[in-house]
Amino acid sequence: MGEAGFWDDQERATRVGAEHARATRKLSTFRELSADVEDLEGLAELAAEDEEMAAELAGQVASVEARLAALEEERLFSGRYDGGDALVTVNAGAGGTDAQDWAEMVLRMEMRWAEKRGFKVELLEVSPGEEAGIKSATFRVSGENAYGLYSAEKGVHRLVRLSPFDAANRRQTSFAGVEVAPAVDDTADVQIDDEDLQVDTYRASGAGGQHVNKTDSAVRITHRPSGIVVQCQNERSQSANKQTALAMLRSKLVELEERRRAEEIAREKGEAQDVNFGSQIRNYVLHPYKQVKDLRTNLEVGDVQRVLDGDLDDLVRAYLLQEARR
Repeated sequence: MGEAGFWDDQERATRVGAEHARATRKLSTFRELSADVEDLEGLAELAAEDEEMAAELAGQVASVEARLAALEEERLFSGRYDGGDALVTVNAGAGGTDAQDWAEMVLRMEMRWAEKRGFKVELLEVSPGEEAGIKSATFRVSGENAYGLYSAEKGVHRLVRLSPFDAANRRQTSFAGVEVAPAVDDTADVQIDDEDLQVDTYRASGAGGQHVNKTDSAVRITHRPSGIVVQCQNERSQSANKQTALAMLRSKLVELEERRRAEEIAREKGEAQDVNFGSQIRNYVLHPYKQVKDLRTNLEVGDVQRVLDGDLDDLVRAYLLQEARR
């Protein structure tokens, strides 16, 4: 940052400045934590003779453990895009109206998790279901390590419950898929040929005011070579929606390339593991018992509602730690 001409390239300067700020914060956190750990020894000696100091020691130990866990979590994000923002898409799977309702529940859960962690959340597109719920939706999560964290949510989420849409109130199994792509900027090494794109416009649905609902401002882009389809309707103008949709397409193409690279590495290692990010990762059972079970780590959580309200930290951390040990 002290180089001559560093600020001439504003885009690079902003990127490096952000990286410097992250590194400075991590270093400061580490130094403070190290100093507090050193202080614990003296505090422990005093606590052996004073009950009030013993209570203070317990509080200090809890604080150190919490900050150490947070620092340990950050160590897990070493991928090229892990530290950046993420585009998260939720799609209803098999199960009809129940699946569309489940997809909306998953969307709410994933967005609330982002908000609990202090991330900025922007809903880009929602396709409502015919009777209830959603067919699909995409939102952007902005914050440090957003992509690295949400990568743990890729895959199929399975719900078992008594159907609120069945007159006989029978048990129903529903599926929703979560796709996650890194939010990349225009300078990313992704080549998109205009001739490969099919651009369609349509009338936006849902909330958004008279302009959004009465003009064909929503944009859907199909990338013919890959079959990827993206759409955006949250902006007021068609051109703005098109630019956002193109950015979404660019991110999904990057994710596709990352997936292919993971598959190639798995083949070279002779591994039979599923690397297409489309496998079932978690069960949410509301009947005949209540439990959330992550099938990758076998971690079980009895408080299903807490998880559905966006408390995913334990489930995600267990998966990330497991992957880091591989």
